[in-house]
Amino acid sequence: MEEPREQRLCGKCAPGWGLHNYKMRDICTWRLLKTIVMGQVLSLLICGTAVSCQYLADRQVETPMLQSFLNYTLLLLLYTSVLCVRKGEQNLLHVLKSNWWKYLVMGVADVEANYTVVKAYQFTTLTSIQLLDCFVIPVLMLLSWFLLKTRYRPVHFAAVVVCLLGVGAMVGADILAGRDQGSTNDVVLGDGLVLLSAVLYAVSNVCQEDTVKRLSRVEFLGMMGLFGTVISGIQLAALETQAVAAITWDVHIVLLFALYALCMFALYSFMPVVVKMTSATAVNLSLLTADLFSLFCGLFLFHYTFSTLYIVSFVVIIVGFVMFNAVPTYSALTEEAPGSDADQGPRADREPPGGPHTCCCTRTLLTKPLL
Repeated sequence: MEEPREQRLCGKCAPGWGLHNYKMRDICTWRLLKTIVMGQVLSLLICGTAVSCQYLADRQVETPMLQSFLNYTLLLLLYTSVLCVRKGEQNLLHVLKSNWWKYLVMGVADVEANYTVVKAYQFTTLTSIQLLDCFVIPVLMLLSWFLLKTRYRPVHFAAVVVCLLGVGAMVGADILAGRDQGSTNDVVLGDGLVLLSAVLYAVSNVCQEDTVKRLSRVEFLGMMGLFGTVISGIQLAALETQAVAAITWDVHIVLLFALYALCMFALYSFMPVVVKMTSATAVNLSLLTADLFSLFCGLFLFHYTFSTLYIVSFVVIIVGFVMFNAVPTYSALTEEAPGSDADQGPRADREPPGGPHTCCCTRTLLTKPLL
């Protein structure tokens, strides 16, 4: 007699299971295709922020904190307002009393990660930023291992290497095309800022994965909107008052700010959905293609030089992403709150451990500004 499907799936999750144990029909699933498509939608949204940033920079407008503040304000107006009208454990006051310190750490990490990587462009080159920015992936895997109890298999590490090879091809194409933009005023400081931003992104992403899988997407976005607005607002007042006052406002600049804010708002709103389906690490691997989408747009908008290495890079990154998602990882989050989401009802009504998703089959914002 054939074993039940659940038992066969759990058997695949046994120690030592790798990609060679997987049949092609198990790899090429609608779930994987949906994951790839959703990840590329996130990359396109980042591309939208990159294009708007480039046009703003061409107009001598460099106000990263103002742009972040607009995004966090939109999150505050929608998601934090939803938390305010909820009752019980999902109410804003109850969430603040129980987890305010966690969301404060998450907010600081997210705001400062965005700020430090933009600041790095003043001191180091685009090539250094593209290479060192990938440091977020090993840091995120390390934090996930210890904090979320995620367990990776050899194929996952191989998949990360494949994706990083794709990034190397992209950087090589940039060098051949003469796009080593940026500055060399203080390369050591600039590179240090990039590494710092990678660590901060990893912290933010781990907090995001923990929140959306254990608690609620709305709770994560509401708290990010609240703390992000306060932190970025303080930093905006302290660092960019003169820069904002110097802006010569017109319709085009207003539209560019609106495009940036809407793309970032959509990115923040949609990313938790993908993180819940996969993992923060998988999402970050998918976002490696965001630079490529920005470059493809630059071919038409900013007259960049085309190179076939860009196509090679895109294909290699997608192959690595498929490798990573083809083999499940184990995470303690699936045992604590399998398949649950507070958006679907009170926490007391969630599915208890032992439900259909306890089989450990599981698959941070990164929100990298691309100038």
